Amino acid sequence: MAVSFANLNSASGLKNLDEYLLTRSYITGYQASKDDLAVYTALSKPPTSEYVNAARWYNHIDALLRISGVSAEGSGVTVEGFAPITEEAVATPPAEDSKGAAADEDEDDDDVDLFGEETEEEKKAAEERAAAVKASGKKKESGKSSVLLDVKPWDDETDMKKLEEAVRSVEMEGLLWGASKLVPVGYGIKKLQIMLTIVDDLVSVDTLIEERLTVEPINEYVQSCDIVAFNKI
Repeated sequence: MAVSFANLNSASGLKNLDEYLLTRSYITGYQASKDDLAVYTALSKPPTSEYVNAARWYNHIDALLRISGVSAEGSGVTVEGFAPITEEAVATPPAEDSKGAAADEDEDDDDVDLFGEETEEEKKAAEERAAAVKASGKKKESGKSSVLLDVKPWDDETDMKKLEEAVRSVEMEGLLWGASKLVPVGYGIKKLQIMLTIVDDLVSVDTLIEERLTVEPINEYVQSCDIVAFNKI
């Protein structure tokens, strides 16, 4: 099913994108595709930290483009004011310095080496990362996952601010807490929905729930936790 976005360079457009990515790692599907490239290209600049989900997604796609590009087809996405991504654009993603360039440039697109626009610092950083992976002799770093949790209180008298503070107090290697919001569930009770990113080899969500989030002292506030969404990054 195709996805449509309004002007992504407006506050309302960014807000819609941020809310859309609350429970998703990619624009469509479970891997980066030309749908992600279409939205990435439509943004005139990286989303600010105010849009935490959009900024996380943007940085991830930016890193993928620098390393290997994007080849998956996707389900189809349209962005107001931008033409669909072509096969040529997918094969040769735009370098950062080319975004926002004047439309009336006289250069022949077929002769432009877009990746050549990277700065010397960016090239050096990419070379150093590749060398470090080869030299380490260690197993490639585990993948990461984006998880959305429902955290339920005991009753309507539970202090939800303290509940969230207790949840975020849990620290583990490979665990990063993200955006959150309170969602009404009825009878004056609200639940906490919170995003987290985990390194798969370091953090088990089941263990996190059973051994950290539903035991003392946190279970003074938390009755139970449920996994709402789990997506590989």
